[in-house]
Amino acid sequence: MKAMEISLSGLDVEWRRLEVIADNLANVNTVKTPDGGPYRAMRLISGPKTSFQGHLGGDPAKLDGVAVYGVEPVDTPPRKVHEPGNPLADADGNVSYPDINHSAEMVLMVKTSRAYEANLVAMNAARTMYVKALDMGRSS
Repeated sequence: MKAMEISLSGLDVEWRRLEVIADNLANVNTVKTPDGGPYRAMRLISGPKTSFQGHLGGDPAKLDGVAVYGVEPVDTPPRKVHEPGNPLADADGNVSYPDINHSAEMVLMVKTSRAYEANLVAMNAARTMYVKALDMGRSS
């Protein structure tokens, strides 16, 4: 059952990554957050549940899948747009918009969708193998 648990952890991480991407796309024009500044794009940070040293031993029992380490803001300055009539404009007439590249977010969304699908295929393959093994055990 370890293979299904590992794939399930991958499904969970990729789903959460899609949620972060969707949040970024939804806030592409958010100029004022509760903190007062423009929205900052976020990135999900993930990695193996166990240390890399655990993988080097070659023991399959140490393989635990992937985990979310956290969500961190992307460190890019806001995009300034000259809108002197906007009530949120600064003294120079500029409004700070999030520096979110719509195309890059869409590419990341497709990449994440493919990773999600790959984990789903791996989980289904493991399930099929487990069912075949049970059938073989019944017939012996």
